[in-house]
Amino acid sequence: MKTNDYVKYLTQTVVKYADQPKAERTKTRLERKEEKPAFLFKWFGILPYVFMSMMKRKK
Repeated sequence: MKTNDYVKYLTQTVVKYADQPKAERTKTRLERKEEKPAFLFKWFGILPYVFMSMMKRKK
């Protein structure tokens, strides 16, 4: 990607973001935050999930 193309892309992205109403930006940010995996799953994979489910079954 050439520098001019990159600057054009960045400009379009910033303008698109700035044109959105504040409520829509907040809603999008919250949706992205909810889609993120939990910290344990992100760093340690499925093992924490397995251990948590085993502990819940024992109780």
